[in-house]
Amino acid sequence: MQQNNGLDKNQLISFFIFSMILLGGMFYFQNKQQKEEQLKKAQHPTAQTSAVKPTAMTNMNPGVTPAAITSASLQNDLLKLEFSSLGGQISKVELKKYKAYNKKTDADTDPLYLFNRNNSTYGFQFKDSTGKIFNTKDLVFTPQVSGNMVTMQSTINGAVIQFIYTLLPKYEVDFKVRTKGLSKIVNDGKAEFVWNYNVRNQEKGRSQEQTHTEFSYAFDNYGSYDYDARSEMDEPEETLNWIGVKQQFFAAVIEAKNGFTLSKGAQDMIKEGEYLKKMNYGGQVQMAGNELNQDFTWRFMPLDLPLLKSYNKNFEEILPLGWSFIGWLNRLFFIPIFNALSSWGIAAGWVIFLMTIATKLLLSPIMFKQHKLSAMMRVIRPEIDEVNEKYKNADPMKKQQEVMAVYRKAGVNQMAGCLPALIQVPIFYALFRFFPNMIDLRGKSFWFAKDLTAYDDVIKFGHNIPLLGDHLSIFALACTVVILIYTIMTSGQMQAPQQEGMPNMKVMMYIFPITFLFFLNTSASGLSWYYFVSNALNILIILVIKYFILDEKKIHAQIHANKQKAPKPEGKFQKRMREMMEKAQEQQKLQEHQKKK
Repeated sequence: MQQNNGLDKNQLISFFIFSMILLGGMFYFQNKQQKEEQLKKAQHPTAQTSAVKPTAMTNMNPGVTPAAITSASLQNDLLKLEFSSLGGQISKVELKKYKAYNKKTDADTDPLYLFNRNNSTYGFQFKDSTGKIFNTKDLVFTPQVSGNMVTMQSTINGAVIQFIYTLLPKYEVDFKVRTKGLSKIVNDGKAEFVWNYNVRNQEKGRSQEQTHTEFSYAFDNYGSYDYDARSEMDEPEETLNWIGVKQQFFAAVIEAKNGFTLSKGAQDMIKEGEYLKKMNYGGQVQMAGNELNQDFTWRFMPLDLPLLKSYNKNFEEILPLGWSFIGWLNRLFFIPIFNALSSWGIAAGWVIFLMTIATKLLLSPIMFKQHKLSAMMRVIRPEIDEVNEKYKNADPMKKQQEVMAVYRKAGVNQMAGCLPALIQVPIFYALFRFFPNMIDLRGKSFWFAKDLTAYDDVIKFGHNIPLLGDHLSIFALACTVVILIYTIMTSGQMQAPQQEGMPNMKVMMYIFPITFLFFLNTSASGLSWYYFVSNALNILIILVIKYFILDEKKIHAQIHANKQKAPKPEGKFQKRMREMMEKAQEQQKLQEHQKKK
């Protein structure tokens, strides 16, 4: 009697009912969320923002009088900046088009500040003739505003230091440093740019954003790019064109027209609270005649691919879309498809749904062969079991050869399923990079997921559970269920281990979807939704092949007919596999013989 390891009609009906319940629940949560948002808007009308007026600094260094510390401000359509007279620095940077995540409202409702409340300090460090170090961060500057330009000026021992900031269009701030009389104080010709930056938490998924927070920099005239997520960065031989600190969707970058040398950096993880990481950077800048006259450019920008490309500074590499082929897969396939579908004006979740179908259609010839191979291997399962029973006490090599003979007679190439599996690995990794880094998905809701770049947490525990955290993602749970169903349907052809001590691959395949839940639970909900749709389509394809395409009786008849014929000659691959197995068996016998001696 033929063994059936797939789903029967009752199981098919159960799967259909489960899908309908799941979709119904999704629509229920979507409607509920929309009503809640409408109620909130009615109760809390949007506040009208007003221009920021110059204010006095509240957090002051010791020894500096409060009356001396003032600030100036500039703004354009995209940036709002404040400058502190203490250190002559940019003290506040707000990206006006974007909002930061507020845990209380569970939405992006807070102003998005990259710099604010002294979380970033920078300056130039010198040594005087006595070896004493002084830093411009500790000096008091006098601000003067003229149009879109702020000039900060300070004096020290007769030397004049000027920082000239000009707010340019978009996200750029021109930063010129000019000194006069500094050569009377400094005689070693060295100046070091020092930047200390506590990176602020902007997104819902803290751990995910923390992972994406790191140093980024380019060298070799913008031709090479690197990043450093380790605790230390050290570039003693390279001249850096720019150095930046990137987050999940935003970056603060400073470019030096003559570059930074002897660059060193360090970063420390901050476990909880307002900030993610503590970043410290130091690099030397050129002086001429012991005077510092250098041009720099600050950029405070979202990680939007077209914007990054427009600067022609290799900034597009800041966006972590993956290395080599993975990055090209995102840039040349997934991003263009996403942009094309988004232009239709449909919800982001349905864009992902259609993107999944487009990917499936592109891979359909290869995937069809894989699914058909899987179905055929389930069909010939009784013949494989018959061979295993017949040769259970025989030489393992002989038994394996007979099993491979059954596959050849049925016209089944076991290795044919490897290519689709290998193709899916770069696709999975590309999507793993795509969803949490696509700024066009940031803040886009779909059903019960309020942000497709973060996890959905409709089910909250109120306390942390090991591996899961304080919530259970419905998208992650749904994805895990369909992967488990797909695994059950495709694992029928797998054999139990024939030798003692060998792992049971079928059991391991059942465990994999469960472990996948822990990974997806804190990942972007867009990724979980994509794989839910992808695996649901896989199940549908298998059922269509099983009930409408594959003729099991015909396959069995072909196998029995082939048994009566002379065996087909071995292919090159089968011959190579047999030779390798024979060689391994000989080595095993030799080792056993040596042990007996």
